Amino acid sequence: MNLQQRIDLLKGLGEYILSTDNQWTAVKERASRENGWFTPEFIDLSVQNIARIFLDPAALSAWASQYGIPETQSSIKNVGIVMAGNIPLVGFHDLLCVFISGHRQTIKLSSKDEVLMRHLVAQLHAWEPATESLIGIQPMLKGCDAYIATGSNNSARYFDYYFARYPHIIRRNRTSVAILDGNETVEELGLLADDVYLYFGLGCRNVTQLYVPEGYDFVPLLETFKKYNELGDHNKYKNNYDYQLALLILNKSYYMTNGSIILHENASPFSPISQLHYSFYKDEQAVASSLLNNADIQCVVGKKWLPFGQSQQPGLTDYADGIDTLQFLLGL
Repeated sequence: MNLQQRIDLLKGLGEYILSTDNQWTAVKERASRENGWFTPEFIDLSVQNIARIFLDPAALSAWASQYGIPETQSSIKNVGIVMAGNIPLVGFHDLLCVFISGHRQTIKLSSKDEVLMRHLVAQLHAWEPATESLIGIQPMLKGCDAYIATGSNNSARYFDYYFARYPHIIRRNRTSVAILDGNETVEELGLLADDVYLYFGLGCRNVTQLYVPEGYDFVPLLETFKKYNELGDHNKYKNNYDYQLALLILNKSYYMTNGSIILHENASPFSPISQLHYSFYKDEQAVASSLLNNADIQCVVGKKWLPFGQSQQPGLTDYADGIDTLQFLLGL
């Protein structure tokens, strides 16, 4: 397949995932049943972002042109991809990068996000048989020329060992933070709530820690965050909320809550599900400087940073861990 054929196929995929096709609807419903964290609303949100941002044909053409991707790949490599499964279709961008580059890919799916991805690959195979030699799914990855693996800090150590002899990208735990100045509007706080709550806070682009000025008034924030109070009725989320609340009470630790999230002062950017850490600052610039080279931080949200409400809307060039995936692939 040449580049334009691949872009046309991706355009069709974008139209398909936005459709009300009965088979696709049934697949989404099955995915939601098999993984309680994949609610219908969050599956649809992920699908809409992929179709609108990743699969727009004009954006794909501009992206390919920016990197000088040739019409045909003269030296095709087989790239093994170990996908994560923390949010719906989180591994799609890796699939997209390899496919647009013209290389072949062998995917090891996460058991948490197998239904959606397997169906989309099957659709591509059904529409264009040539994709069967370009995109494959296997339970184990062997004999690949390069690897892209996403997992926890613990699994990354194994990836480093197994894939050391091959070109590779190994991704570890990451999270996101927000810097507030205390003058945010209700609208901005509402958008910040999206950055915190979407996908139950399970994504690396979810805000899990706030940096606030000394004397910050948390009441407006907690009130605005009530827009997501319905998450408190979700059994898996509620179990985490109750557990974290019990720990804080037993340890006699100070906390604040609005019924759906717990605010707790903690220097760690990584917070448990249903909990949001915060730290006070005196010098905003000092906080900003400390975050610039912090390998744990995926993105920083704030008035001077990524706009509120956009952390879960990455573009084609917003590569995970700041590693240019497409440049890596074109250099193989």
